[in-house]
Amino acid sequence: MNWLTRFLHSILASLRGSSPTTNEASESVDGPPDMNPKAILMVKAYEALRLKAYRDAVGVWTIGYGHTGPEVVPGLVWTEAQCDEALAKDMAWARDAVRACGVSLTENEEAALISLVFNIGAGAFRKSTVRRKLLAGDKKGAADAFRMWNKGTIDGKKVTLRGLTSRREKEREIFLA
Repeated sequence: MNWLTRFLHSILASLRGSSPTTNEASESVDGPPDMNPKAILMVKAYEALRLKAYRDAVGVWTIGYGHTGPEVVPGLVWTEAQCDEALAKDMAWARDAVRACGVSLTENEEAALISLVFNIGAGAFRKSTVRRKLLAGDKKGAADAFRMWNKGTIDGKKVTLRGLTSRREKEREIFLA
């Protein structure tokens, strides 16, 4: 079992109220004010810190904890502080998109949704079945709809990505916990 798998298991254990067996769950949870600390742990676990710009699984230039944008270009190098600043801004818009739904959520539901929105974007979330089901009061249906977001576009074709499939299953599990 690799470190990411162990870390995600420790997150799931903490969400269920049991004690994690590793100290990896004690990773820093600094983030924007009023941010769900479980969401920060989830995003940091899934995105992993990269100080040098790289192409993600679908070819998008990315840096830090999954930050994308026009400023991310080949050869770009950031400090950890720059990555943390971008993460705080990115997590804030993801949190705001989730809270704009106006639906009462548990801490776990909110954390899973923020992680999803951080990855797919606020625009995609606003049009998603996840959001439609959530607004309709169908939380089980919303959780199941996480699974729809496991594809990426590679060479102009939608393909299932194993990493996204795994991430969506973990987010779904946390949402339902």
